Amino acid sequence: MRIFFYFVLLLLLSNTFQANSQENNILSNKTERADLQEIIITNLGENVNTPYDEYAPIISADGSMMIFTSRRPITPDAIAGQINGMENIYVSYYNDMIWKWSEAKILGPTINQTMRNNSAIALSNDGQRLLVYRGDRSGNIYESELIGEDWTEPVKMPKPINSKKHESSATISPDGRTIYFISNRRHGKGGLDIWMCRMDKTGVWGQAENLGEAINTPENEEGVFIHPDGKTLYFSSKGHNTKGGYDIFKSVFENNKWGVPFNMGDSINTADDDLFFNVTADGRTAYYSSVRGGGLGKKDIFELYFKNKKKESGLILFKGVVLDKETFQPIGADIKITDNDENEIINIVKSNKATGKFLVALPAGKNYGISISQRGYLFYSENINIPITADYKEIRKPIPLKKLDIGNKILLKNIFYDYGKATLRPESRAELNELVKLMNLSTNIKIEIASHTDSQSSEEFNLSLSQARSQSVLEYLFAAGISRDQMVAKGYGEANPIATNDNEEGRKQNRRTEINILEQ
Repeated sequence: MRIFFYFVLLLLLSNTFQANSQENNILSNKTERADLQEIIITNLGENVNTPYDEYAPIISADGSMMIFTSRRPITPDAIAGQINGMENIYVSYYNDMIWKWSEAKILGPTINQTMRNNSAIALSNDGQRLLVYRGDRSGNIYESELIGEDWTEPVKMPKPINSKKHESSATISPDGRTIYFISNRRHGKGGLDIWMCRMDKTGVWGQAENLGEAINTPENEEGVFIHPDGKTLYFSSKGHNTKGGYDIFKSVFENNKWGVPFNMGDSINTADDDLFFNVTADGRTAYYSSVRGGGLGKKDIFELYFKNKKKESGLILFKGVVLDKETFQPIGADIKITDNDENEIINIVKSNKATGKFLVALPAGKNYGISISQRGYLFYSENINIPITADYKEIRKPIPLKKLDIGNKILLKNIFYDYGKATLRPESRAELNELVKLMNLSTNIKIEIASHTDSQSSEEFNLSLSQARSQSVLEYLFAAGISRDQMVAKGYGEANPIATNDNEEGRKQNRRTEINILEQ
């Protein structure tokens, strides 16, 4: 009887295990099928790909520009002295009117040097800073900037990044102050590893750091890319139990460490090498090189679209065009991004002097002060405060800069006071220092510091409060060395609203401090 009982029990357990196993298989198949339905992979076609190898696509954060590498033959009128079959760098632009990439054009001889391999490996979020690989004695990383319409002569990056060993690819963090790169230098975890270097406040690169065993394996890692959110790393590896050749993996930096790499799956990875995975800021579209069905040649560049995926959270893409307010001509302006809470400059980029275009990626969790300036103009002020839980958003703005002419004024969006008081909060220092800089560069001007309130309190109180707030700004400027003869403090209370006082959003706009040019 006891033997019979155990037999029945074993039979029930066996059936339960088989049912659970079948259920797990069904769930696994559903997941795989859902994955196939949600991901659309498209060959970029003849405007980008050829029967020859195309690879290493790198993109601007908004996905409007792609630079890539190709081994296609060089046409006679392209670059004299180039050898067919060597690597050269091309560019294509996305036309969102027809949803297609433009016909790729080879970059000029400044970037594509003759008699050597030239490969694109990294592009800053705004598309103004390019890292290239050049096949010199050991293989090194070089840097070029887009000034107007022309790329500068690439400069070899310094020793903490380059070494006597082989450096093959890289990526630039959103703030431009960290470079992740591939190297087979000593003290790694295997062959090619992912390393990183940080730039200090003086502009000097620190020592190279290996990303450690969570990321690097005894096998090769390659094709590293840091997302504009600053915390999501994509890379290819021959380790981490790949499906064949290089597979693409994803890791997220949380709690001060890199998470376990996640294989991107069968829909993306093939039995061949899958490399150079770049993702747009919204997280919906990616580009990479692969050998797969539907290709035009050997290695082709493919677009990957996550059909049902939500846009990335916790990231703002701020983009626009800087123009002269009177002539509408583009201006190459300095764009300074400051962490207001820490009073620390995070990054300084420039708008393109030929187009005026700019783009900055702002990860969540900070109160950003943005100052856009050019000599001879009043600076433009913007405040973007991004909670850690914020949804992805793109902010597009034309930025008209006003000349230092009598009657022109600017709204200071990063001046903050204690509630109901005239005390300047510490977050105001970066904006105030920009004003000090403007005054020091323009010693002939005289300004009015004009403060305004909403209509929540009595007219008498609001007038007194606004006068005290203007005086607080004046005293800060005076303490910084600006002559009192150059400044007038004036409070207007609730008299000059620029929005309704019937809701909080309108009242917030009415509580403001402005700078008016009185004399020039």
